[in-house]
Amino acid sequence: MSEAAMSAIRKTAIYNAPVEKVWKAVSTSEGISTWFMPNDFPSIVGQKFHLQSPFGPSPCEVLIFDPPNKLSFSWDEDGWVITFELKEVSGKTEFTLIHDGWKRPDDVVPKSNQKHSVIHKTMSEGWDALIEANLRKVVEM
Repeated sequence: MSEAAMSAIRKTAIYNAPVEKVWKAVSTSEGISTWFMPNDFPSIVGQKFHLQSPFGPSPCEVLIFDPPNKLSFSWDEDGWVITFELKEVSGKTEFTLIHDGWKRPDDVVPKSNQKHSVIHKTMSEGWDALIEANLRKVVEM
């Protein structure tokens, strides 16, 4: 049983948009709804909220809220932590998403009843679409 936890999913994109515009899209309930999931996100550390996932409401809690640089929140009940890091680079925004808190590959994610290895792959591909298509469209229009 020396199998290690799976590594974090890390996705980085450069958006042709000012950091303030990207921050608004990733740190407000309205913004998050436009590219990710319906939610009742509050911009206050320690506050609980829900993301409306395909498996039903996922309980979350704001862990870090540092405008316009970093937002982190717990997601669901299995130990996931989502972090958005933003950095202004020559008038554009470097956006990094980190999805951490993965267990061992064969451990099962309770809500989906699938192994972490399966969900990790699905989520990694899903984050690609969310970051490269959905969020890009919202912030670059």
